[in-house]
Amino acid sequence: MIKSMTGFGRAEAVNDLRKITVEMKSVNNRYFDCNIRLPKKYSAFEADVRGILKEYVSRGKVDVFITEETYAESNSEPVLSEALAAKYADILKEITTLTGISDEIRACDIARFPDVITLRQTPVDEDELKSQLVTAVRSACGKFDEARIAEGKRLHDDIISKLSGMKANVDEIIAREPEILADYRRRLSDKIEEILGDRTIDEGQLAAAVVIYTDKICTDEETVRLKSHIEQVALEIEKKESVGRKLDFLAQEMNRESNTILSKAGDLATSNLGIALKTDVEKIREQIQNIE
Repeated sequence: MIKSMTGFGRAEAVNDLRKITVEMKSVNNRYFDCNIRLPKKYSAFEADVRGILKEYVSRGKVDVFITEETYAESNSEPVLSEALAAKYADILKEITTLTGISDEIRACDIARFPDVITLRQTPVDEDELKSQLVTAVRSACGKFDEARIAEGKRLHDDIISKLSGMKANVDEIIAREPEILADYRRRLSDKIEEILGDRTIDEGQLAAAVVIYTDKICTDEETVRLKSHIEQVALEIEKKESVGRKLDFLAQEMNRESNTILSKAGDLATSNLGIALKTDVEKIREQIQNIE
């Protein structure tokens, strides 16, 4: 079943340390175009995320948003530089001796000096982090795919309905040709009789005129090709792989044949059928723009 290029998916992966949320949405595009926004600490995994997306998407502009909510009180801890603290203490004592100024050295004063106390990031288990991220991304992709399949089903049903209407119109155009030719022969004969009066009509010249008119309005080639394109589109939209580009090409061909049929219309009824064909082709082309 075909897939739409338009979809949305959201999923979360939660453990004791954090919650990772992945949201993704897409719109139609000629090629695969992916934009991933994620926290800096996840940058090393961007290629992995992109690789997973390519398993699910072949065409379309996809925006992915990854956020993290941390449950741990802090992912850093204070670290004391004992050597630096001792050095500062020695310097303060030396200043007291040199100046003769008596001053009580307090630990809180030493702690304020640069780099005595620093914050060290708590090591993160990257394998565990990547595993949790991949779980969230795949879950979001699954829901994203479900949405695109559901939309694809609606596109499929609408296109099938329009193809059925087009086929009926083509069949009616084919059926009308003998009637149009017979009517033209009759009107031409009546006109000639009116002009010639009692003189005999040259059947050979009448037949030649009808043949010339037949060549002018004949749409056998166009209707055969158009029916073939209609059948091909109906087959393609049943496939599971990406068929959007091929369908776009077939829609262009159907439009070309419909234009020719309309330009050759031999009467008002056929002209109306040609207009209906073009209208349905345009509607199908619009739907195809959303198919992956």
